Amino acid sequence: MRWSVRFACGGLFLTAISAGSVFAQSSLTWQEVRDKFEAANPSLRAGQIGIDESRAQEITAYLRPNPGLGLTVDQIDPFNGGPSHSTFGTVLSVAAVSYLHERQHKRELRQESARDATTIATSGQADLERNLIFSLRTAFVETLQEKAVLDLAKENLKYYDRVLEVNRDRYQAGGIAQVDLDRLELQRVQYESDLQTAEVNLRTAKIQLLALLNDRSPVEQFDVTGPFDFTAQIAPLDMIRQSALDTRPDLKAALQSIEKAKADHRLAIANGSTDPILGFDVGRNPPIDEYIGFSVNIPLRIFDRNQGEKLRTQLDIDRNEKLAEAARAQAFSDVDSAYATVQSTVILLQPYKDRYLQQASRVRDTISFSYDSGAASLLDFLNAQADYRSVQLNYLNLIASYLEAASQLNLAVGREVLQ
Repeated sequence: MRWSVRFACGGLFLTAISAGSVFAQSSLTWQEVRDKFEAANPSLRAGQIGIDESRAQEITAYLRPNPGLGLTVDQIDPFNGGPSHSTFGTVLSVAAVSYLHERQHKRELRQESARDATTIATSGQADLERNLIFSLRTAFVETLQEKAVLDLAKENLKYYDRVLEVNRDRYQAGGIAQVDLDRLELQRVQYESDLQTAEVNLRTAKIQLLALLNDRSPVEQFDVTGPFDFTAQIAPLDMIRQSALDTRPDLKAALQSIEKAKADHRLAIANGSTDPILGFDVGRNPPIDEYIGFSVNIPLRIFDRNQGEKLRTQLDIDRNEKLAEAARAQAFSDVDSAYATVQSTVILLQPYKDRYLQQASRVRDTISFSYDSGAASLLDFLNAQADYRSVQLNYLNLIASYLEAASQLNLAVGREVLQ
């Protein structure tokens, strides 16, 4: 009996441990979130299939023309009734093979154009990933922001509850009036509202992040972790501009489109050339027992039916060159705008970190002590509490603005230059 009780208790203990491990939150870092996103996001996986389809088209583009086979049996005479004549005595039997010979390297040019299309598709996939990573980073930053706001709301409510406890004791001792205690109690509603709003916002941010990850995990079992801070060290603008020119996939796609347009123009010129059809035949034509023959069919290019395609592909080269110039200008504009936003946010954040946070905390603690000692009014106390809450919340929002601006700069560059 004693052993069975021990066994049951041990089983309950293991069950409790396993249940706790199931419902425990798994905190993911940014790199883990990104790796999971790249492995599971349906849009990225669909884009990769598009690249594979483009590679399959390379195979089709390089196929050779199939030869043609013709069999002929002619001059059968079934109505010859003479005894000395045979129905098949005058049969003409011919087997002919023909092959279209493509000149001017048409097949190689088709393959080159298809390969250029695959290269553009690969760059397009990288650009899709660049934009989706920006959306993922925005959701990640928003989750970190809401976690920080929730922690601040909990800290403010906990601090205010301690203040209320002290003032309830003062009221019991006759140190403050009932109306002052009531006003203090009513002010607590604001902190409760902040806490509830922060919890809802955090849950919403996690739901958005889970949607991007294509993850069906319960929100309670999902969490992220990472630094929620800023750095004043930013690379020079010229260096970041050059990095954007080297890495942005949409710029690469624009330049690759020019090369494909040139390959298409060369193919259009090659398609304008005539392709002879080479033939070989073997047969029997009485009184000739066996014979062989050769043939060459050459189309006469009296009318050039490819001149429109030649002009179109030439114009397409000019069009893609202009689009590449526009993409380059847009890249510079994106980098400059994002860089200015990051610098502006850092300028706003620095005094908060150097002075404002400490000053707000010092003012709150000083006014609270003075109010508890009867040296400050209730209005001063409430204003100090509101100022502290406002300064802390503004700082967290500025941190989020900095991280979002950093994500915008990473999007403009095409890779992570700021974490």
